[in-house]
Amino acid sequence: MSRVLAYTSPARGHLYPLVPTLLELAGRGHDVCVRTLPSEVDRMRSLGFDARAIDDRVSAIELADWKAKGARAALVASATAFAERSQFDAPDLEGAIAEVRPDAVIVDTNSWGAQAAAEAWGGPWASLLPYPVPLSSVDAPPFGLGLPPARGVVGRVRDRAIRPIVMGTVARATLPRYNVVRSRYGLRPFAGADELYLAPPLTLYLTAEPFEYPRRDWPTSFALIGPCDWDPPEEDPEWLASVDRPLVLVTTSSEYQGDEKLVRSALEAMAREDLFVVATVPSADPTAFSVPGNARVEKYLPHARLLKRAACAVTHGGMGATQKALAHGVPVVAVPFGRDQFEVARRVEVAGAGVRLTAPRATPERLRDAVRVAMSRRAGAERIAASFAAAGGPSAAADRLEALISLPA
Repeated sequence: MSRVLAYTSPARGHLYPLVPTLLELAGRGHDVCVRTLPSEVDRMRSLGFDARAIDDRVSAIELADWKAKGARAALVASATAFAERSQFDAPDLEGAIAEVRPDAVIVDTNSWGAQAAAEAWGGPWASLLPYPVPLSSVDAPPFGLGLPPARGVVGRVRDRAIRPIVMGTVARATLPRYNVVRSRYGLRPFAGADELYLAPPLTLYLTAEPFEYPRRDWPTSFALIGPCDWDPPEEDPEWLASVDRPLVLVTTSSEYQGDEKLVRSALEAMAREDLFVVATVPSADPTAFSVPGNARVEKYLPHARLLKRAACAVTHGGMGATQKALAHGVPVVAVPFGRDQFEVARRVEVAGAGVRLTAPRATPERLRDAVRVAMSRRAGAERIAASFAAAGGPSAAADRLEALISLPA
């Protein structure tokens, strides 16, 4: 069988969705090697993978998009971090390839330099894309602002006008730096942001229509396989068995972005409701909140177990947390703070699977009302859950990777 090397950015939100596919590959007899954030190396080894940490210099470059003012500035800040990391993750993957001698490589889409190293390597490689794709399309609105799909001539004019303003700004600010790395590997420079997503021979896109906007112009390299959920194996907390009310899960980002106020608003909003709130704050201090009697605030809990009992999920609009809730048929209130979250929140609204609420408007009163409305939209969430299940998940991803490996050189 083949040896597969996977390389991720320093984010659990990009590693965990990859794990089910790696487990599927291992179950089929493939040898799996992983290079990922240092804190997850031992956990990956416990799954049977040959796991090692990525270069510390990659992890040292943190996302600072939460400091930016406005969606466009936040996108530029995120992409700038990816471009800065590329000078280190490119040689990091190059060294791993020389050591592991893989038959195929999977690269996190945010590891720009590693993608360049994989392209220059010349063997079969794929990109893992766990957030809404910024790729231009005649059927989808420009990425970044969370705009609804266009309607009629006016909408199409809007899209043509805005697309170069948003992603064009990102490209001008970051691609010159990234192209320096590409030139070191003898690769042609990228002229626009679309090329980042068209270069991989295969993109494992972790979503499915109709949650993702249906498009007539999907590249043949894209495989929409649906979200691939994975939680570290842990026992249920003892207190969970005593919860006898409908549960509301509240999530915040695993990479800091100043979204703690969503938890504070949710705790106040539900304090007198016949609900039980469980909030997870992986990038904040759980002891920093005033917690009412019908709530818990935890650093981390496996979401899947909570979602089996949830009536609603209040998310920060992260693709992973939001799609995980929908995959369980749980309606969502999406409150975006930045990054791709405006796009995710709009998709929740358009799909009829919950409610979109902007962060400045997420007062306790409005959030309470949004939760009530979202809970009435379970049918929409269940429709999305069915489409996710039909997309094939890890099995479909492994099939596409095996087909890629078997292609003649």
